[in-house]
Amino acid sequence: MSPLGEILSRRIAATGPITLAEYMAECLLNPQHGYYATRDPLGAGGDFTTAPEISQMFGEVLGLCLAQSWLDQGAPAGVLAEAGPGRGTLMADIWRATRGVPGFHASMQVHLVEASPVLQRAQAERLAGVPVTWHAHVDDLPQAPLWFIANEFFDALPIRQFQRAGAGWREVVVGLAEGRLAAGLSPAAPLADLAHRLADTVEGEVVETCPAARPVMQALAQRIAAQGGAALIVDYGGWRSRGDTFQAVRGHAFADPFAEPGCADLTAHVDFQALALAAPGLVASGLTPQGDLLRALGIDARAERLAQRLTGAALEQHLAAHRRLTSEAEMGRVFKALALVCAGAPLPPGFAPAPAVEAVR
Repeated sequence: MSPLGEILSRRIAATGPITLAEYMAECLLNPQHGYYATRDPLGAGGDFTTAPEISQMFGEVLGLCLAQSWLDQGAPAGVLAEAGPGRGTLMADIWRATRGVPGFHASMQVHLVEASPVLQRAQAERLAGVPVTWHAHVDDLPQAPLWFIANEFFDALPIRQFQRAGAGWREVVVGLAEGRLAAGLSPAAPLADLAHRLADTVEGEVVETCPAARPVMQALAQRIAAQGGAALIVDYGGWRSRGDTFQAVRGHAFADPFAEPGCADLTAHVDFQALALAAPGLVASGLTPQGDLLRALGIDARAERLAQRLTGAALEQHLAAHRRLTSEAEMGRVFKALALVCAGAPLPPGFAPAPAVEAVR
């Protein structure tokens, strides 16, 4: 068992089981042993690879999408921000792609929301020459027109899980079984916050909530509704939580989430409906598959242009990266995108209004 596993085992033995959210927070963010606090998890030498690390095209087309949204709202002085920026690759690609947009760089302050000192150092290196300000929380971002992007950020926020039990719910908790960390269930009880899910779930079905996402969305909504701007959120998930999606990834493969706490990435699918509902005053787009969005933003033409400069293995890698980002069999369908803007502002390019059945009120 890992050092953090020993700490958590002693804590649980002394005080009882903890929620899945508490467990995730410790595994990911514990200052001494947390996954993000102690390593760079990205790339071939890490545990997973995100879209910006696959190809520069991802950041380029999303950067131009943000820049067009900025132009559509009058090109004000404002903030360009990213939450969970990894190694800084996405922001570096956004900044490079938008250098030809008149006035954009001069008008934008770049802010990154990052808690990991290891990743902050990587971001500073990748974004050398770009004036960057770091924050620990989204709520620390300036009060200004805000163009915000988050790619695979919300999936790593701690979740709680509840299993339907009659007219009530049993919470998934982390306890000890034969001396090892393991999931268990609390006694059944009614929950006011999940009363609305009794109509669309059945006995034994699991619903996940993400308490940590609400204050993030409220902070974004407060700034964008009052000052203008847009938020682009790209992640894997769906419009409403359904089923057990909690998982661990280590060495680019699924792992036991309870075997070695602090040594694997822990994530869950994002409930985009919950994000939209937590952003009062903003207008949400329809939920758009990543592949559809990237194609609408011109990734096919960009891929063709880049391919003209390549041959051999480099060309094959480029074409494979394009397929991975856009194909329905890879990231193109499981990853989704949501845009949110202030009332009266046009949606960013590539996004359509939410269908009536998904409208957020």
